[in-house]
Amino acid sequence: MQDINGDGQADVTARFGDTIQQGDHGGTGIALYKDALYAETNDRIVRYGLPKDGIMPTGAPETIVSGLPLTGDHPMHPFAIDAKGNLFIDVASATNSCQAQNRMPNVSGDKPCTELETRAGIWRYDANKTDQKFSTTERYATGIRNADGIAMDSTGLGLYAAQQGRDELYENWPKLYNEDQGANLPAEELLQVAQGDDFGWPECYFDNDQQKLVLAPEYGGDGGKTVGVCAQKKGPVAFFPAHWAPNDLMLYNGTQFPSAYNGGAVIAFHGSWNRAPLPQAGYNVVFQPLTDGKASGKYLVFADGFAGGHLDPGQAAHRPSGVASGPDGGFYIADDQHGRIWRVTFNGEKTAGLEPAPAPPQSASSSASSGTAQAQPPEGIHPNAGATTSSLPTPPGQTQEQVALGEQIFHGQKGGTCAGCHGASAKGSPLGPDLTNGKWRWGDGSVPSIAATITKGVPQPKDYRSGMPPMGGAQLTPTDVLALADYIWALNHQNGR
Repeated sequence: MQDINGDGQADVTARFGDTIQQGDHGGTGIALYKDALYAETNDRIVRYGLPKDGIMPTGAPETIVSGLPLTGDHPMHPFAIDAKGNLFIDVASATNSCQAQNRMPNVSGDKPCTELETRAGIWRYDANKTDQKFSTTERYATGIRNADGIAMDSTGLGLYAAQQGRDELYENWPKLYNEDQGANLPAEELLQVAQGDDFGWPECYFDNDQQKLVLAPEYGGDGGKTVGVCAQKKGPVAFFPAHWAPNDLMLYNGTQFPSAYNGGAVIAFHGSWNRAPLPQAGYNVVFQPLTDGKASGKYLVFADGFAGGHLDPGQAAHRPSGVASGPDGGFYIADDQHGRIWRVTFNGEKTAGLEPAPAPPQSASSSASSGTAQAQPPEGIHPNAGATTSSLPTPPGQTQEQVALGEQIFHGQKGGTCAGCHGASAKGSPLGPDLTNGKWRWGDGSVPSIAATITKGVPQPKDYRSGMPPMGGAQLTPTDVLALADYIWALNHQNGR
């Protein structure tokens, strides 16, 4: 894309490279270096030569690195190139916490975690050299679960990464954690990365309440009391609320914004899916002030309101996924929900201080379970209580009250976690399938069949990377499971289907 007349709007939009039909599944990494465009595609990083006139590459790409791992929970490879031509690639973990059965309750972590040999770290290659092959020998740093954001500082040599913390402390270890801890632990982290660093995954996670690394339950942890080997691991330079999902990182080196922004980190938070029964959160862009590589103040929300009042993976209007700085010092923020890009500029005094974005209005459904001090009826506020459930059919032999209970469980009002992966509308998300389309992969669609799938979980899904633990990781009674099965059955039999 190119803005020819400087009005802040893209005048030229051109597409190049292979399509999905040609076997290209895209990627998250992109960078400019020495008059060339570097991009991630499938298992490789490629380089396109840029023409002197125009923006459209004309030649075939050259392969810089190939053979990057594609399996498991985190198959993407964001990268950054430093001033010396070092190409740093994040190769994220294949699992949540290095369990033999990924994301299953009460399953210990592998010892040793052999996954670390080829995953959960940053690898270094030469951006000027073609046809390099991924191998264990180029590992630069380890113990990083998933650094979707990776960037260089103003010197062009300091490497930073924004790490997505682990999931399912409460769901997989309910004897050690409560629901609130599951929603609020562990922190998302901003890391300063040097060669040989070990940030602790999978043995450790960063407890944002205690502000230190503690031992994970898969490796003998006791709910955050024991530090153990984590005392020898490197901690973050800054941390953020749990499950906000940092998807991109930029270190601001421009001059358009006030000097208070110089050298600070701008982070795009994609938004949570697993903070139930608390409200989902994130869906914003945060600024973290930094001085000499260390946090010099608390983070602030720089831009907000992308979700349009619906803090939910399936219903959010937009979800921040990328950030970049233009040659004029303005910001660009990219959304991967509907493909929008915003340009953000500053008009004012360069001596102005940092100022947070105003809080956006929430939808009634988002605020109903917000847990704030605002007075609420004992039964809560449910805008659809008079319409949604009563319009659904009732399974044979069941009751409308059962369907209503199932809806509450699905949306986290009675302890469930379903909407986090399947979306508030149950029409699916990148994490879980559509539960309304009448397609059944694990049974015949009957209430007993649906209940059996909920009870057993789906450890090895057919179409999604991550499994579903038994009962979705929630603590459900047989009555709860039956009600949830009734609700899912009802969703698939609307309008006489």
